[in-house]
Amino acid sequence: MIRAAGGVIVRDGSILIVHRPKYGDWSLPKGKCKPGESDEACALREIEEETGLRCEIERPLGQSRYRARAGPKVVRWFLMRPLAGEFAPHDEVDRVAWVPVSDVPDRVTFDVGVEQLELL
Repeated sequence: MIRAAGGVIVRDGSILIVHRPKYGDWSLPKGKCKPGESDEACALREIEEETGLRCEIERPLGQSRYRARAGPKVVRWFLMRPLAGEFAPHDEVDRVAWVPVSDVPDRVTFDVGVEQLELL
């Protein structure tokens, strides 16, 4: 089982989504956990690596389960609030967008994590 964690980052009624050029998709930011890393630490690290934002976790938002290329994957999601930092394009994420909550399902490529928006 692949363990991952990610964030639903909320600011002024909008949610941050990321564009990954390697896959040509838009998604909620997330990434794989390192051995021994907690889900919370993974989510905070991955969010900062992908978006440049340092965030704080407000509360858990449940999990998504799906089959990835490498096998079954579970992603723990957290509601987050940005504290500082700014995005700079890099190899993994070349663009970000702040999208109104109601528009997120239409803007992301896959539904992974979208079900967590109902818990906001």
